[in-house]
Amino acid sequence: QFEVISLLSFNAPLFGYISLTLTNLALYAGIILSLIVGLHVYGNNDTKLLPSKWSILLESFFASINTMVRDQIGREIYLPFIYSLFFFILVANLVGNIPYSFTITTSVIVSIGLSFTILIGVTILGLSIHKIHFFSFFIPSGTPLALVPLLVLIELISYLARAFSLGIRLFANV
Repeated sequence: QFEVISLLSFNAPLFGYISLTLTNLALYAGIILSLIVGLHVYGNNDTKLLPSKWSILLESFFASINTMVRDQIGREIYLPFIYSLFFFILVANLVGNIPYSFTITTSVIVSIGLSFTILIGVTILGLSIHKIHFFSFFIPSGTPLALVPLLVLIELISYLARAFSLGIRLFANV
């Protein structure tokens, strides 16, 4: 269940020495991707007048996530990413309920990788939107000048620990 094993390996002397390996982690990630795409293709309702049950289910998920994104962030520009991430984690955890299958979120590298990738993206986005003002989020208002270096260090550690904590919680809950 929790072990990443090599299913297929190919050694190629291209550009030096490259070893291409298909693991159960990569296989199940491909299965999850195909399930998500298949679910959305099956729930497509372009040609029908009345929506199917799958279409209603997907529209309900979309409306719920859209409402949360609009209420929390205020802009819907991040909705495709959050919707995709939600469905990836949902389907990955549901596939793990099938007997003798592999849950990719039980791998620490996947959970921590997702959380740190999001942390890097949010940091780049914050720097591009707020420019130098982004660093003021690490200093609480009204802080004496002598405490600024210590509080910046504490807030920076807290900012980085949040990503680590989210990855560990996803890994540990599954």
